[in-house]
This record gives sequence, C-alpha cells and structure tokens, in this order.
Amino acid sequence: MKLHEVQAKEILKAAGLPVPQGCVADSLESLERAVRKIGRFPVVLKAQIHAGGRGKAGGVRIAKDAPEAASLAKALFGRRLVTAQTPPEGLPVDQILVEPAAPASRELYLAATIDRRAGSSVVLASASGGCGIGEAASHDPGALVREVFSPAEGLHPFQARLLASRLGLSGQVSEAFAEAAMAVARVLVETDAMLVETNPLALLESGHLSVLDARIEIEDNALFRHPDLECLRDVRQEDALERRAQASRLSYIPMDGDIACLVNGAGLAMATMDLIRLHGGRPANFLDLSGGASAAQVGEAFRILFSEPRVKAVLVNIFGGIVKCDTIALGILEAVRAVGIRSPLVVRLEGTHVEEGRKLLRESGLPILAADGLDEAARKAVEAAKGGA
Repeated sequence: MKLHEVQAKEILKAAGLPVPQGCVADSLESLERAVRKIGRFPVVLKAQIHAGGRGKAGGVRIAKDAPEAASLAKALFGRRLVTAQTPPEGLPVDQILVEPAAPASRELYLAATIDRRAGSSVVLASASGGCGIGEAASHDPGALVREVFSPAEGLHPFQARLLASRLGLSGQVSEAFAEAAMAVARVLVETDAMLVETNPLALLESGHLSVLDARIEIEDNALFRHPDLECLRDVRQEDALERRAQASRLSYIPMDGDIACLVNGAGLAMATMDLIRLHGGRPANFLDLSGGASAAQVGEAFRILFSEPRVKAVLVNIFGGIVKCDTIALGILEAVRAVGIRSPLVVRLEGTHVEEGRKLLRESGLPILAADGLDEAARKAVEAAKGGA
C-alpha cells in the first residue's frame, strides 16, 4: 500500500526527522487557507499522487504570490497527472501539498528497504539526491552506499556514522544525517514497510537537513497489524480491478497485453506468461488463484478478466492440488453462464479430479477450447487472440 507524500512526512516527522511545515488542500478554498497559514512566499505546490516523476510532468510548481498559487492549483485539481510511473491514463490529483520553498545547497538521498538477496533490511544513501538518482544509480552503482541491518537490532549508530562519512559529511551535518538514517531504518521496521524513502533529503542554506520529499510503501500482508496505517489508503489512486481482486483474496496485477491469464500458483503463473511470450503473445495480467480457491473466487476472477475491454483471449491453466479441477470447472461454468464468453477461452486442467473437471467442461455445451499441455494451451491462446479461433 502506497502512502501520499504528506502522509509519509507525518510518519517521518513523528520519528524525529526534520520535515518542512506544510498544509494539504483538496479545494481552491482550502488551498487559499493553506497559503495564508504558511504566511510567506514563494511556496511549492505538489500534486499528491501515488507516483514519482511529478516535477517533470508539471505536478510540482512554485508560486511567488497568492494569485499565482490559486491559478496553478486550479490547473492541477481534477487533472490526471501522467508520469513515467503512472498508468497511461495517469492518476487523479485530488489533493495538493503546500510548503514554503526551501533553497537547498545540497541534495542527498536516504532510504531503507528490503534486500532480498541478503535476506535482511538495508539503508541506502547517496551524495546526489533529487529526480536523477535512479538514472545515476543505474549508470554508477557505486553512487549508492549501503548498510545492511538486522530488523531486530535496527541500524547501529556506528553504521549510520559510516554512511555519513562515505557521503563526505562532517560535523553537525554528519550527526544529523546519522540520526536521520537510524530513524528511517526504525520506520521501516515499525511500519512493516517495503520502502521508506527521503529524496531529496536536503541540506538547506541554514545548515540544517530537511525532508523535501518522502515516499513510504507498506507491505499489504502486514496491514492487519496497522489499522492506523490502513485507514490512510487512498483507493482513488489504486486500480479498480486490483481492489476488486483484493476483496476476493485474489492476487491480480494488470499488464499491457491482450491474453488474460487465470492460474493457481505464482510460479505456474509466471511460467504461463513466459510461454505466452514465447509463442508471440502478450499477457494482459497476472492473476493467482492460490492453492485453496473456491468456485465463487473462480467466478469472480472470470468477471474481473472479462471486464478488461482489451482482452482478446483467456487462458486458464490450473494444476489441481489443494484446489480440485472439478471445483475450478464449476467456477468457470458459473462465471461463463453469468457474464457470457466475450473472448475465446482456452482451458488446461491437470491434477486432482482432472477427469471430472474435463467432463464438466466438455458436457457443458459451451465453446471452450481444451488443451492437454501447457505449451499447447499457450499456443492456442495466442492463436485465438490473433483471430485464429
């Protein structure tokens, strides 16, 4: 679950990080109040969406006075902002964060995340922050310095000081950066986050550090432990089909292809998508039913898949282990009879009660394309999407 910048900054502020005074507005009237509350110019207006790259897309603007702030906000409210990290249609701007402009003499990068190769948590830092950090790190991996830490122990003070030293910081700035690094690591652990990022962590002309931008992503599977964080969810920023799938405990991720996939098991789903690509097709989604899906979940999965207008074929690939093939077949038939078949449907069943499942599909009288093997199923789905069925 992603948080807005303003929400992430509140969490970081509570953890002791230096955050600029800011006010969030959801209308022109509340924006005028926010500008008056800040009481000085210039101010920065920042569109609150769940994506980076806002500055390049016109989502971060500086206003020198109140009329200019109102004019810029009017152009942002209700707009769908498109960045390199949003869907093609962009994300809606419903809130704007207003902060006083803070001249920075230097921009740093500081984040904490999960290092899956090391099997632990890690703090990342760079002497050059800002919007170019991703490109800089890809061209020069040494631009990022890192310290792995145990979630049980947190980032040790000596590790934090080592990070500051490797960035060339000294004196009070070094001490402040070390404190910030330990706080970011602490927030990662305490919130069950996948990412806690400050970019830039600016060194102001006054000599103090300030978090000018922040990003936090919470692990969805840990939200049951954080009702205070779950209530911060902004569903307007999330894909409607992803939310619908989540409500039925389905793992769904939309993609840009035209062959919808319904598979049980993440590994089998990945193999299915790979074979679709191998045969010249493009997957429209990742959808994992998991091991113990019910007929009702199968039915809802089909409704989600058929609601995608770009889908030209559907491939069902089920290995019946915990969930039996006849249960899957019943779910398929229930869904198809409810919503109809809008695209060619290819089904490959294998495993427990496979013959019973195949019989149910065969005797249904519905135009379902059966496949005996995974390769055959992928090939038939690609052919069907291209108009061959």
